[in-house]
Amino acid sequence: MTQAEQNNDYNYCALPLAAYACRPDMSKGRLKAEPESAVRTIFQRDRDRVIHSSAFRRLKHKTQVFVSHEGDHFRTRLTHTLEVAQIARTLARALLVNEDLAEAVALAHDLGHPPFAHMGEDKLVECMRDFGGFEHNDQSLRIVTALEERYPEWNGLNLSWETLEGIVKHNGPLQNKPLPHTLTLVQKDWDLRLDTWPTVEAQVAAIADDIAYNSHDIEDGLFEGLFTLDDIAAAVPLLKNILNDRRTRWPDLTGSRRIHDVVREIYGRLVTDVLEESRARLKTVNPKSLEDVRKCGLCLVGFSKPMAENVKALRAFLMPRMYHHYTVRRMRAKAERILGDLFKQFMDDPVSMPDEWQARLPKIGDTVTRARTVADYISGMTDRMAIVEHERIFGLYDTLKYG
Repeated sequence: MTQAEQNNDYNYCALPLAAYACRPDMSKGRLKAEPESAVRTIFQRDRDRVIHSSAFRRLKHKTQVFVSHEGDHFRTRLTHTLEVAQIARTLARALLVNEDLAEAVALAHDLGHPPFAHMGEDKLVECMRDFGGFEHNDQSLRIVTALEERYPEWNGLNLSWETLEGIVKHNGPLQNKPLPHTLTLVQKDWDLRLDTWPTVEAQVAAIADDIAYNSHDIEDGLFEGLFTLDDIAAAVPLLKNILNDRRTRWPDLTGSRRIHDVVREIYGRLVTDVLEESRARLKTVNPKSLEDVRKCGLCLVGFSKPMAENVKALRAFLMPRMYHHYTVRRMRAKAERILGDLFKQFMDDPVSMPDEWQARLPKIGDTVTRARTVADYISGMTDRMAIVEHERIFGLYDTLKYG
């Protein structure tokens, strides 16, 4: 029985989908052929494989902005990812495209983030500069195609072509750009059509990421006391409008209720704007097929120009007041020290890595492969694991603390 026949047996496309949507019964399949499920579509299985991966679980102890041990109420990389997935499903359903594919891409989009968020990534980029580079989107691809070890017949998760394409291209085509390490390898086995636009589902996952972090970073910054609602309102017209509106409607709200009320409204307005703008773009382009989406030459899912200006103003406000706040800068210094020390230690003395990682090392002096193995090991760590590993190697009183 063919893939399409299996899918049609279960009536996978019972929900109405637009002509430009990804249909699971039309999937290009998986790189390694395997029987599909009788009760789940190929995209549902992709989503479930991501959720059950060890890399996904580790996101719960990886930094979003504030290091996880600084407080239990701040976003982690996992809670951020779950919020992105929720928004992606909402947008996908409203635009009549495949919710499961959008969710699968959203859930996988940050798997490759190292500990300490962008602070850690910046350090690994520096460490890997002479060894093929490091980029978290490429590392996500590496995890789902090579590093996860869950199946007897292959490495990785053996995700569908469409999900891999979404992970790689959710921010747009990659033509005329140097290909990162893992993508170069994957392209040899399976052409992901890097010169075309991704599916609407992948574009939905990308904009859901923007909506999530632009909204929840405000909330986390407010609860950390880095700024006030009035501070943001003075810098961002959208926030001024929202704050005035909510104060008129609920004049007596204070504290966390006021913050939650305002942030909820931010989410709502960003989602509404994306839906209105995306529907207008889709109406103008009028794609009749998935191929029309790929070849249309522009992004079909995004903010309107006025909203994009508000988002730009918000990012300009958050950059000095939050991302470069002195408390975050201090954590950056610690993160760079921890990851830099670990990278140098494992490059100089690779047998100080755990046995299972030593087994991945090249048998002869291939420094590029060694560096890639070290980067894989470090980038897979949680914040806590990196801190503990650093202390075990460099701390003077390790035995007293961890023995």
